[in-house]
Amino acid sequence: MDILYLLVPLSLVLVFAIGAVFWWAISHNQFDELEQEGQRIVDDVDG
Repeated sequence: MDILYLLVPLSLVLVFAIGAVFWWAISHNQFDELEQEGQRIVDDVDG
């Protein structure tokens, strides 16, 4: 039972950290134009 005093706050910190990273990625347009990078690899244009 004592381990819950450690694991519950630790899990809450982890959830907030993941949420903050996800919010940062959305606000810095990390999810825009996902198809463009895949197409760039397929095109294989040298230069």
